[in-house]
Formats: sequence, structure tokens, C-alpha cells
Amino acid sequence: MTSDGMDEWPTGRLLSTAARLVEHSWEDILRSQNMTHAGLICLHTIADRPASQRDIAKASRVTDQTISRTIDRLERAGYVTRETDPLDERRKRVAITESGRAIYRRLLTLEREDAALTAAVGDVGPLREQLLLLVRSLGLPPRDETEN
Repeated sequence: MTSDGMDEWPTGRLLSTAARLVEHSWEDILRSQNMTHAGLICLHTIADRPASQRDIAKASRVTDQTISRTIDRLERAGYVTRETDPLDERRKRVAITESGRAIYRRLLTLEREDAALTAAVGDVGPLREQLLLLVRSLGLPPRDETEN
């Protein structure tokens, strides 16, 4: 037992603390690439095909206003384009650009190779399986595949 007292912490506190520490590490990586977590989620949503702003907001579990600001930033960076949907002129369709695809791939690689996580855990696979089981059992609803 170490003198930091964490051996006595409840599992929930340990998990919450670990999540915050990993999140801070990941935010540093995103910031180094001039990206936000919301921006990465947006790029993930449109990586395979364009989507409306509303569909991106729904898939990202945020409001239309929040995703609009995120898309504005991605558009200024040259990572996405926003055009009128030819099937419904009231809607905007958002598509990933080649530079957006490049930063998206780079971030996926950085995420897989996050030194803070892999150095601490070693084989991330078993931890990942346990986290998936935990999140799913706690009731996070699965994404509807039609949302992409």
C-alpha cells in the first residue's frame, strides 16, 4: 500500500480520476494539432459521407447551435466544407476535405499511440474491453447507424 491513500478510494472515484487525467492528456494532444474534442467528433461523423448539420449534432449528442460553432471553426481551418443540400435547400450539408481527412487520420494515430495511456497500462485491449462493458451496462444508448 502506498502513502497516497488511493488504495482506499472507491472504484468510481478511481475511474473518474483516471478519466480526467486521460482527458487532460488527450486535450493537450488535440491542442497541439489545433483541434478540439468536438471538432474530432464532427470529423468522425462525416469521415465516410457528408451529413447535415442537424444529423452531425444528433450523432455528437449536442445542440444544433453547438455543432454550428464547431463546424464554423473546422470550416475556417479548411477541414470541412458546408454547402446547401441539393435535396433540401433549407439544410446545410457538411463534407470533410482532404486536409480534414489528413488531420483526422493523424489524430486517430495519435490517439491509438497516446503515450500517457499506453505507458501506464501497457496492453490497452483488456482495459478497453472492460470500459466498453461498463459504459454499455450503465445505459449509454447505442448510436443509431442512420445518424451518420
